[in-house]
Amino acid sequence: MVDYDVIVIGAGHAGIEASLATARMGCNTLLITLKKDTIAQMSCNPAIGGVGKGQLVKEIDALGGQMAKASDACGIQFRVLNASKGPAVWSLRAQIDMELYKKYMREVLENQSNLTIKEAEVERLIIKNNQVGGIITTNKDKIECLCVVICPGTFLDGLIHIGLRNFRGGRIGESASIGLAENLKELGFKILRFKTGTCPRLDKNTIDYSSLKIQEGDQPPNPFSFSTKELTQKQVPCYITYTNEKTHKIILDNLDKSPLYTGIIKATGVRYCPSIEDKVVKFKEKDKHQIFLEPMGYNTDEVYPNGLSTSLPEEVQLKFLHSIKGLEGARVVRFGYGIEHTVVEPTQLYPTLETKLIKNLFLAGQINGTTGYEEAAAQGLIAGINAALKVKNKEALILDRTSSYIGVLIDDLTTKGTNEPYRMFTSRVEYRLILRQDNADLRLREIGYKVGLVSKEDYEETKSKQERIDKARQLIKSTIIKPHPKVNNFLKKLNTPSLNNPISLEKLLRRPQLHLRDFKNIEGLNLESFIFDLPQVEIEVKYAGFIQKQLKEVERFRSLEKIKVPADLDYNKISGLSREIKEKLMHFKPLNLGQASRISGVTPAAISILLVYLKKKIDAKK
Repeated sequence: MVDYDVIVIGAGHAGIEASLATARMGCNTLLITLKKDTIAQMSCNPAIGGVGKGQLVKEIDALGGQMAKASDACGIQFRVLNASKGPAVWSLRAQIDMELYKKYMREVLENQSNLTIKEAEVERLIIKNNQVGGIITTNKDKIECLCVVICPGTFLDGLIHIGLRNFRGGRIGESASIGLAENLKELGFKILRFKTGTCPRLDKNTIDYSSLKIQEGDQPPNPFSFSTKELTQKQVPCYITYTNEKTHKIILDNLDKSPLYTGIIKATGVRYCPSIEDKVVKFKEKDKHQIFLEPMGYNTDEVYPNGLSTSLPEEVQLKFLHSIKGLEGARVVRFGYGIEHTVVEPTQLYPTLETKLIKNLFLAGQINGTTGYEEAAAQGLIAGINAALKVKNKEALILDRTSSYIGVLIDDLTTKGTNEPYRMFTSRVEYRLILRQDNADLRLREIGYKVGLVSKEDYEETKSKQERIDKARQLIKSTIIKPHPKVNNFLKKLNTPSLNNPISLEKLLRRPQLHLRDFKNIEGLNLESFIFDLPQVEIEVKYAGFIQKQLKEVERFRSLEKIKVPADLDYNKISGLSREIKEKLMHFKPLNLGQASRISGVTPAAISILLVYLKKKIDAKK
């Protein structure tokens, strides 16, 4: 008799989603954390969402996760990024009250049935016949279970750097997890070392805001969760400043004190979120870099200068900060630092996030080579769902690249791997026009409902929304606009040609100058009011041609995904495949032909050979 169905190690963003998912799916779950006080700690910037990341949060919500609801409850400024571009890249981002977020998430966890929280440090996994059976803590407590989900963030053998000084730690002021990192190596996992970093924190009372550009949020603010009807809390502004040539000279003059440029830090850093010293060195042609001064909450004086991540010595940080407009007299509450941590090379995972080496062991978050709260939470949710499905002996959940940003994230990691901290962007997603943030509920709510994480009420609401969209599309298609002085005068005001012949509203709406809201008060149209509140309707009408093209591409993609590859397939028996390709296929163990085609070095010719071989095997069984 085991003690728990599932044990989740780590109570950061991945661990929270994993433990809530398993508990809500009926599994007796233990969540282990080093400190209860740091549950849901936002280690870096006080924000959720962003380009590509906002889509992840929306999808987490659609599947029944918690991050979107927490962000809506604790957000202090909401903005849609890329709003001037097409809907395929619109991405919501929210500034978050960090203390409020921690309190909210802890209360959710503590009030969740089937979930127990324990303060402890895991030293080893219990492994029997290549299957995980529990954990052993540093206090030698032995706790048995059916599945384990490891979500350690940056704590695995974490090494913090401030200037030429370094010390072990998972986060500033918190100890690293050494034993578990060593245990994973002993078990045979291929290990990488990645580096990330964070910015100094400033006292807002010592910042001169009078000469800085203010950045307000959207009005009205848009929520993350599809269940949130309205955001009513007070919105707080951010401010923008810039580094300058003096700032850059101070940094360049002190590179001999940088652990990054003296070779002390050997791990790979985040290319898409570089430190300020990295930006100054690599982009010498730029005479300034933008800095966002982000409030860290309603009831704190701390401000996060987003864009100033650094591991330079404290005295150098202070010097370059004081060279920046508005920060001349700024007091540092806490200095920035860099941190190296252990990563398990993610191609050692199935798309379920279960490890190939050890059965019933799942990994989620930065341990898989990602960076960012949203990427971690998305993985935690999928790992938790699949751990619960494993306990229940049910079929695993695999999201593919055509279904979601989460599917792209996990497919990239498990099929291609990563040699640097992975961050989600819209540019990574081939079918982003049909995988928009506004339709995540229409794409994924049914899946969340079927696994038991979405309520029947929310699922029925999503079905009703789809019916309203279908009805609105039909109404727009059947509504005919006739040439009329009032209509033509209306069109002239919007700088679009007048009508000479009757035209459907659908075709008229495809003109780039026109929007559905423009037709709201046209006399005689008799459009039902609900259609104006469904942004998907206008998007689907305007981009119909592009959407149809992507849907055809999806059909071709899925034709390969449908061809399953047996887990025990002996690639050595397939003639025509090179030795290198056989070795790659045996290492990756692709679940289907589509996944096999995305493995680096596996050629289209090899896929054709594999396809013929699999068809022969299928025909032989008939």
